[in-house]
Amino acid sequence: MSWKTGTDSIALRLSALFTLVALLVFVLIGAALYQQVDKRLGLLPEAELEARYSVLESALTRYGTAEHWAKINAKLNLLSQEDKRIRFWVVSGNPGYEYGQPDEAIRKFSQGPEGMRDLHLAGQPYPLKVLVSRLPALAPRPPLTFLIGIDTETFGHTQHTLLVALISLAALGVVLASALGYWVARIGLKPLVTLSEAAQKLAPPRLSGRLQLSPLPPELSQFVTAFNSTLERVDLAYSRLEAFNADVAHELRSPLTNLIGQTQVALTRGRSAEHYFEVLQSNLEELERLRSIINDMLFLASADQGSKATALTSTSLAEEVATTLDYLDFILEDAQIRVEVHGDANVRIEKAHLRRALINLLNNAVQHTEPGQVIDVSIQADAEKVSLAVTNPGPTIDQEHLPMLFERFYRVDASRTNSGGNHGLGLAIVKAIALMHGGTVFVRSQSGSNTFGINLPT
Repeated sequence: MSWKTGTDSIALRLSALFTLVALLVFVLIGAALYQQVDKRLGLLPEAELEARYSVLESALTRYGTAEHWAKINAKLNLLSQEDKRIRFWVVSGNPGYEYGQPDEAIRKFSQGPEGMRDLHLAGQPYPLKVLVSRLPALAPRPPLTFLIGIDTETFGHTQHTLLVALISLAALGVVLASALGYWVARIGLKPLVTLSEAAQKLAPPRLSGRLQLSPLPPELSQFVTAFNSTLERVDLAYSRLEAFNADVAHELRSPLTNLIGQTQVALTRGRSAEHYFEVLQSNLEELERLRSIINDMLFLASADQGSKATALTSTSLAEEVATTLDYLDFILEDAQIRVEVHGDANVRIEKAHLRRALINLLNNAVQHTEPGQVIDVSIQADAEKVSLAVTNPGPTIDQEHLPMLFERFYRVDASRTNSGGNHGLGLAIVKAIALMHGGTVFVRSQSGSNTFGINLPT
């Protein structure tokens, strides 16, 4: 999937969110507006009926003679002709005082309560709004029930037109909000598109570049800062990986070259059995060196995957140092070096791993100590950690090299190499073992002594 597809997807999602928000707003506002207008439209026929009745009320209640009733009939006829929406009925026990030819349905309706009511007539889709009023007898006129009704069809059509208009405007507003939302989203995502294009150019081995912080919105600036920080770590890891690969190739090439060279020389002509034995013995030493390098590399790879020390037992560090010194007794005797141990502490460790770290620390000290000198092993404990430090006399190491001494294949100079027993992974394994126990490593070099050690949690 290209970055354009991803950007379009985000823009479409934002546009959809804008559409949903706009739809919700238009629905809420439209519903409230329609409810208010519908309520006002519902009051219009009632207000018109009350206005009509107020005009006729005085004429209906002041006189009851037949001559006066004839004038009222004429006025009702005139009003009915002027406005076809208006209907009048007068229901009475005397047919001479009735109006509008009330049928059985009207007579039954007139018997209901006074006030505003809806009257549904057959064949009419909209009801009539009717005002029912009862008039007491006024000699010689009997009691009357006066009904004035208005057709609500016009008001119904108005309500329907309003509803259609609101729905149409809401639909148009939603479409506009969707289109404008998509346009705004595309504009808002433009800096992200620019960052994507810049990020695509950052690929090995060109990892030294960085994304520009300005001009960018604050949210993207935070992302770019985090991305650049990650890129720096990746760049450092990539550089270390390249150096590591080169060192591995160099370390493996030497014993392989020796194996091939010796074997080729041995095969150039016939040799004695004793000579072949010496060649095989020499090849075996080189193969052992290769196996050691490969085993160390596999161990470090396992540690890099987050492997932890699990078989922990509470152990005396002084006893473990003594056991390790017994194992290194011949090496110390050949080097004419003495080791002194000070202090002790119990700590939960995996013995096999810790002994391997101790062997590497002591071997490192022996390799850089002159005959007749003393290596000091110090064990100190406090509330948070237990420190085990191995100190040997020797030339001071420049401070710039100290942070790198526990890195793989790192050597200060050629004089600190040993093509036989040391292949540059010893201190890296010490660091890995410390991390597997939840600890750290440290190094100090001052006043003619060099100290390498580990801190383990209590």
